Amino acid sequence: MKTETQSRQRSLRVIPGIGPAMERDLRDLGYSSVEELRGADAETMYADLCRLRGVHVDRCVLYVFRCAVHFADNEVHDPERLKWWRWKDGPARDE
Repeated sequence: MKTETQSRQRSLRVIPGIGPAMERDLRDLGYSSVEELRGADAETMYADLCRLRGVHVDRCVLYVFRCAVHFADNEVHDPERLKWWRWKDGPARDE
């Protein structure tokens, strides 16, 4: 049986592209659930993570943040919009 802590720890991993390292980044930024990502600003999250880590974090992290916020903001998900690399230049586009 899963404990409440285990369920909470896995909650961010339901987002495509979020594994242990990205989950840790989100938690370090103060996000512990999908619901808390609703309405978040991915660019601000990325800038905050760069400051928090004290380095220029790979820009792909920004794309994952954009995708994660999109996931949180929408109930219905187009599988193509859940591929983090589609968020490189802003909102996901059909290619």
